[in-house]
Amino acid sequence: MPYRPQIKDVTTAGTNDKEGLYEFIIHTTDGTDIRVFYNRFPEWKLTALSRLGKVPCPVCRKDFICKCMDKFSNEFDQQMRDGEWLNKAAAE
Repeated sequence: MPYRPQIKDVTTAGTNDKEGLYEFIIHTTDGTDIRVFYNRFPEWKLTALSRLGKVPCPVCRKDFICKCMDKFSNEFDQQMRDGEWLNKAAAE
């Protein structure tokens, strides 16, 4: 069965409003935490993401740094936009 990431909650970890830089922690339904970075100017753009090493990777099952979540960057970006997580961050 292929891995399908699903966002459960998003926490704003840091912002630089002047430069339009945002850092979020995405909490997925399977317990994986992903750190994502966005640039707001001229429009929202995902610039980087990485899995936080709290639980093993749901794809490769390694418990150290891997790049498996890079394959799902488009899915995470789309869910962030559909769930209006980005607009909520800008309103804070």
